[in-house]
Amino acid sequence: MKPNKPSLILFFLALFCTIIFDWAKQDFFATYAKAIVLPAIFIYYLISSEFKIRKIEGLIFFFCFVGQVYDLMDVESSEIGGVLSFLIVYALIIVIFIREHERIKLTKRDILPISIVVVFIVYLLISVLSLQLDNMRKFIVLYSVYGIVLSVLSYFCFVSYITKGTHIALLMSLMAISYIFSDIFYIFNEYFSYSVVLVLIRDTTQILAYFFMVEYFLEKARIQKKAIPQ
Repeated sequence: MKPNKPSLILFFLALFCTIIFDWAKQDFFATYAKAIVLPAIFIYYLISSEFKIRKIEGLIFFFCFVGQVYDLMDVESSEIGGVLSFLIVYALIIVIFIREHERIKLTKRDILPISIVVVFIVYLLISVLSLQLDNMRKFIVLYSVYGIVLSVLSYFCFVSYITKGTHIALLMSLMAISYIFSDIFYIFNEYFSYSVVLVLIRDTTQILAYFFMVEYFLEKARIQKKAIPQ
């Protein structure tokens, strides 16, 4: 067994336990299962990358951890603390896109699918921000900035997949989709009546977002390593 496999198995075991405990409405045990997720995937990343981690990836993991702690603590400041933490995470991932990826070149055949993607992202952003919820109205500027940053992140991911169709672009798109759904269903869970289905979708997509993000980091490192002359 490869050295990174036990931590990956632990990650998916934590995901499975989270789904089971959410379905059984055992919030106490689900919290403990979710607490294992980030440490497990972080260890998997460290071992897979041969313990080489750059500052920007380190900051992303740090703020993911802070955001998850806020979520698990469920105190009065948890909502804003979580939003700020993941706002920083998304902004840092965008910085990686801008610094390390080739400039996207559009062709005529890309215009239609990209237009559909843009319309879809804008529709989701406007729909969520237009929800008449008291807490969202109090922090509408923060939520607007958060939504715009996530929309920009999603745009980069989806357009990269449309124009290039590479494995790394697929990982980027899956990461963006997971983050979008986890955030949307987080809002639904916070402000609407309890539903086990909403909780399951929120937790599953949030955990899968970490997995796709790590796989994206690892694939990016592999590509960069191959590009360096031996």
